[in-house]
Amino acid sequence: MAKYIKIENLCWMLFLTILTTSTTFAQRDVEKWKAQLAVGINNPIDKIKNDGFYTKYINFPTLSIGVQHMFSENWGAKLDLNYARSSNAESSLEFKLNYTRINAQAIYDFKDLINFLPDRVGLVGHAGPGVSMTKPLGEYVNNTYTYINLLAGLEIHYRVAESYSFYIDGSYAFSPFFNQKYYPETDGFSFHGDIMYIMVGVSISLSGCHYC
Repeated sequence: MAKYIKIENLCWMLFLTILTTSTTFAQRDVEKWKAQLAVGINNPIDKIKNDGFYTKYINFPTLSIGVQHMFSENWGAKLDLNYARSSNAESSLEFKLNYTRINAQAIYDFKDLINFLPDRVGLVGHAGPGVSMTKPLGEYVNNTYTYINLLAGLEIHYRVAESYSFYIDGSYAFSPFFNQKYYPETDGFSFHGDIMYIMVGVSISLSGCHYC
């Protein structure tokens, strides 16, 4: 009888160990691959002040889609595609601008450094190089440019479930080699090449979801 009880206890311990291990790996799998979809507003940076051309402070829409992969609990990478439309302010001369970028970025999850936040809240930084493409509309449609950008931003996540979270992303795309583009006298309006935006989105797990 005593021998039977010991074997039974051993089986239960083995079962709990396997269950705990599976759950741990499942949680890691859920974090490994994610898709991100977001929508928000943008503000392009003007090159010259008081030139008669300037955008609204708040322009809509900004759309973004991306995929990210975590190599560890803190470090990862993502590739995202972003589209933004901006237009003139009421007191400015009329123009519209389409802005598209694609960036490869490094990701860092601050959960080990900032541990006073609630369990459901996370802070993620991202930065990396990319390519920007601009295309004005109307009579300036031929003034298209493609150039390098450097993007940096910060995301605040709220985890609703193991498989998805909502987040707010504030980012700035800096264009170090855009100095000779979009002057009012040649292109009809001014644009510095930089753009900032704020978006609200959802991050959805693409891996490990059969455990969720």
